[in-house]
Amino acid sequence: MHLTRLALTDFRSYPAADVRLEPGVTTFTGANGQGKTNLVEAACYVATFGSHRVAADAPLVRHGAERAIIRAAVAGAVRDSLVEIEVNPGRANRVRLNRVPLPRPREALGVLSCVLFAPEDLAVVKGDPDQRRRYLDDLLVALRPRYAGVRSDYERIVRQRSALLKSARARGGGIPRGLEVWDDQLVATGAELTAGRVDLVRSIRPHVARAYSAVSGTASDSALRYRPSFRGENEPDPEPGQLAAALREELAHRQGAELDRGVCLVGPHRDELELSIGGLPARGYASLRLAAFEVLRADGEDPVLILDDVFAELDAGRRGRLAELVAGAEQVLVTAAVGEDVPPELSGARFTVAQGEVISG
Repeated sequence: MHLTRLALTDFRSYPAADVRLEPGVTTFTGANGQGKTNLVEAACYVATFGSHRVAADAPLVRHGAERAIIRAAVAGAVRDSLVEIEVNPGRANRVRLNRVPLPRPREALGVLSCVLFAPEDLAVVKGDPDQRRRYLDDLLVALRPRYAGVRSDYERIVRQRSALLKSARARGGGIPRGLEVWDDQLVATGAELTAGRVDLVRSIRPHVARAYSAVSGTASDSALRYRPSFRGENEPDPEPGQLAAALREELAHRQGAELDRGVCLVGPHRDELELSIGGLPARGYASLRLAAFEVLRADGEDPVLILDDVFAELDAGRRGRLAELVAGAEQVLVTAAVGEDVPPELSGARFTVAQGEVISG
């Protein structure tokens, strides 16, 4: 698949922008702060309904505007699609697919798939485990859009269950009424989400090993492991029944601690994804992105590959090897402050971004 058009209204720094795109490589160059990343952020928002830069939608709307609009035309192997998103901070977003309003925005997930390389990736390998969980969940939804509902349901259950535990703690402790009902829901939905994640880790593991070696230029023994919040050192089997039993056992074991602390301590929101090279924690997050690309590609169509200001951070060897690996993608969108940072393997269409305008050539 590939984007053929990306049009923005009051999105970030753009009062209006309309960019026509072709397959192959497209590079956006310009000084920092001119809006290059805003363009690719909008493309990724169409794919995920979320930003890789901020947690809330309010910063996506241009100052002084009430809402932002993203229109993306997507050419796929089977059909062409037009996705229109009205971003409404504090209110429900509106989504139209081929000009038909959708009752649930997530029904448009899967029309566009993107894999993004960005400076923010450093937070994934150095930051909190929730960044690595998000990597897994975003890829899981891209592969199987139905997991968007599973993920949303699980997050709602954790919020409600945590509020109940917190309320019980404030009242002086004791098992609150209704906790068993929330336990049942957490077990059922948590087991389904965990099973999807574990199965995904098994799928991407060989791709991660190959990608790390290809980018680094060295042979290495990489290891990718999913570590659950329940007891046991081994990666669990992705069988929902077994996972549900393990979750239920761990909930019973940790109930006292949960009541004492007023927080939910068990479930996939506490799990960890571990990547190591030679037995040591790895910093090779590019290998995770490349693995995501290969898994999505094997599922049917090439996702749009986005490299947002990544080449300036790499030495010449890694820069060239990464370019060789991604050059064959159906569509590659690159941003760079300096055009010379983009390797010659990624020649193609060029746009200059300056003062809120996107100029071809």
